[in-house]
This record gives sequence, structure tokens and C-alpha cells, in this order.
Amino acid sequence: MSSSSLLSPDTLHPYQPPKWAKETLANPPKHGRLHLANLPTPLYQIKPLSKSATNNNNNNNNNNNNNNNNNNNNNNNNNNNTATGILARLAEWNIKLYVKRDDATGGTELGGNKVRKLEFLLADALASECDSVVTIGGEQSNHCRATAAASRMVGLSPHLILRTRRADAIHDKKDDIGWVGNILFDRMVGSTIYTCTPGEYGRLGSQKLVEDVCNHIESNNDNDSNPYPIPVGGSNALGTWGYINAVDELMQQIETIQEEEKDFALDHVVFATGSGGTATGISVGLSLAYASLNQKNDELGKQQHPPPRVHAIGVCDNPDYFYNSMSSIADNMGLANLPTPDTTTEQFVRTAVTVHHGKGRGYAISTDDELDFILQFAMETGIVLDPVYSGKALYYFLKKVVGDGGEE
Repeated sequence: MSSSSLLSPDTLHPYQPPKWAKETLANPPKHGRLHLANLPTPLYQIKPLSKSATNNNNNNNNNNNNNNNNNNNNNNNNNNNTATGILARLAEWNIKLYVKRDDATGGTELGGNKVRKLEFLLADALASECDSVVTIGGEQSNHCRATAAASRMVGLSPHLILRTRRADAIHDKKDDIGWVGNILFDRMVGSTIYTCTPGEYGRLGSQKLVEDVCNHIESNNDNDSNPYPIPVGGSNALGTWGYINAVDELMQQIETIQEEEKDFALDHVVFATGSGGTATGISVGLSLAYASLNQKNDELGKQQHPPPRVHAIGVCDNPDYFYNSMSSIADNMGLANLPTPDTTTEQFVRTAVTVHHGKGRGYAISTDDELDFILQFAMETGIVLDPVYSGKALYYFLKKVVGDGGEE
């Protein structure tokens, strides 16, 4: 392999939006994208396994019951609910489950949905001749971890604002941010870490906090002088193109499957949402892609394919917050030329996706039932769901939407 064929993370690549996006989204990325993620990510069908996985997990649950007398009744109820296994119940409901493995976008430091957004955001930062990046998230933010690592890969200094109840104690030197979980990765790549309390986050807002740190860097930092702000979750119009691109990837995978299975179709698409960017890209993208596909099929006299119902499971805030956030992002992407001229952006978004109130006890707080579900799913499939996002999303969808036949 010649040196000219080797990939460099900081190389800017031209980006050509899919045709169905160019027709409706007027503000495509100006500076292309980086190639940081391992794409395309695979689309797997999850098939029922042998009964041993279910039996092993039921035995584990029974052992837990014996060791915890206070929760015997609750755990016995949970065992009754999961005695046949998650995949067995899906088979009874005639549901085929497919998983788009976006946890496989990168290694431990980059894996997950955020790197798709960062390919566009950091391309813009480099084109703008920035020397550093500022972003914000929770104390164990996946987004901050991925942003810090990706920034270092392309030669930018990462500055992270982490929301934690320990912020005052850390500021007063009575506590330390530590080396646990994602913070370990943040510190390993040399991030400059700032902290804020949940109260400050709620009172000032994430955008103001990022702006304040950017101003601080411009005025007081000896090494960095031109920071690039990235919003919480990378969720703005530019970052959302990462999931417009993901929808195009998914449509190509569906087309490949349909070459062998003529009747293959997705009826539902389910994912978690915490800041709205991924949700906007998937829901708007699928709506536009299927509209374009069906228009083409109509012209060719081919069978129409109804778009899947899209479910965004909110892990924080409330559905109206996400509808408003997603509508704002879509507006900033230049959403126009909608099929119905009098349709507002929010009306279009509300038609494209149903946002569910799925945070349960609260953001990053899991119930025993949710954790039991994640354990059962891992035992049956080998896939470990994230208790903050993907675990809550699939749990809520199967229990409240499929199992109960509707919302709570």
C-alpha cells in the first residue's frame, strides 16, 4: 500500500447528499466531512436462540430472588413476565427484530452514534481554522468522550464541560473529577475539564455555558485561541447530517435485502433520543427517502413501500421539548419544498415521528425491571444494550407500545 492511499483522520472529503435530501434540505454541509467512523455499520437480524440462554438467565433471576428477600415478590413477577424469553415473545407476536449496530462505528473511544455527527462538525472546525473544541454533557457523557478523542485525532484540543452534582466540591478542591468510566478516556486524551452543577445547567443553559468557556479560552488560554463550539450531543443542523447519511446507508441495506427477500420491509424504527439531533436525522431522513422512493416507484409502475413508523424514546425532558428541538434543527437544515405547501415544519416532524415519554424514573436512572430486561436481552443475543439510551428505548417500545398496545 502506498503512503498516498493511507487515510488521515484530518483529511476533508467532499460530501454529496443523497438525491432525496438535496431536493428538500437547502443547507447541506459546506466543508464536506471527515472519515472517522467505520461505515457502513451492519444491519443484523436477531433470531431466537436455544432455550439454554433463557433458562440460564431465569436461574440467575431465581438466585437473585433467594438472595434478596425484600424483593422476592417483585422479582418473581419479573420472572413470570420473562419466563418465555424476549425473543420467544417476539416470535409469538410475529415480530422480526433487526439491529443497526451503530455501536460499531469506532473503537472504545469513538463507538456510538456521536461520531457520525462529529465527522461533519469537526470538518467545519478544521475548515474554520479552529485550534480547539468546546462541548458539554453529563459527567459520564458518551458525546464528550467521543468528541475529546476525535478532536485529538484531528489535532484539536478538547475542552469539556461536565454536568455533575459534585461540581462545587471539585471547584473547592474537596473532591476530584476522578478516573472512572468515560472520564478516564476524557483525561487520557488530555481534555481540559470544567464542571457545572445541574442547577447552573438548568438556569444558564448549555449554549451559554459553552459560549462562556469559548470566551474564556479566547481571552486567557496560552495554547488555544480559536475554539469551535459544539452543542450538547452534537445536535445542531450540521451534526444532524450524520444521520441523514445514516438513513441513506440504511436505505441501501434495505434495497440489498429486498434483492433476496422481495417482501422485506421495516414496519417500525426505534431509537432513544436525548438531545434531538439523531432523532431529527432519522425521522426526517426516512420520511424524505421513502417519499422519493415511492414517487420513483409510481413513475415506474412498481409497488409502493409505506415508510416505517418511527419511534423516538425520550430519555429525558418531555415529547413537546423534542418536537420543538427537532423542528428547529430541521428549519436550520433548510427544510423546504414539502409535499403539502401549507405544512409547518413542526407538523411535518410530528407526522414523521412519534416521541414517547420513556425516561422512567429519570435520566440515567434505571429500574430493576429495565436492568432485568437488559440482562435478559444480553443473555439471549450477546448484545449489551446501554441502560441510559438503547436499553430504555427497546424496553419501553416492547413493554409499552407493543405489549400494552399503546402509550401509558
